[in-house]
Amino acid sequence: MEDLKEKLKHILIDEIKLQGITPADIKDDMPLFGDGLGLDSLDAVELVVLIQKHFGVQISDMEEGKKAFTSIANLADYIREHQA
Repeated sequence: MEDLKEKLKHILIDEIKLQGITPADIKDDMPLFGDGLGLDSLDAVELVVLIQKHFGVQISDMEEGKKAFTSIANLADYIREHQA
């Protein structure tokens, strides 16, 4: 599980291009949007694509996405639950 969280942190930094942030700066329960990492709706769309690409998990429902994208920990749980 920790490996998955680390991979998610690296994906956020490298592919969503978060600058000036290291994986250690991203706490597992830190909000991804708003006052946390400050991601926005365009980042959410990109994150949906990245989750599909890297993990084969599709997030097609907005309500599911809202729950999954609250934090790294929740996203990791969602991926583990939905991987084939």
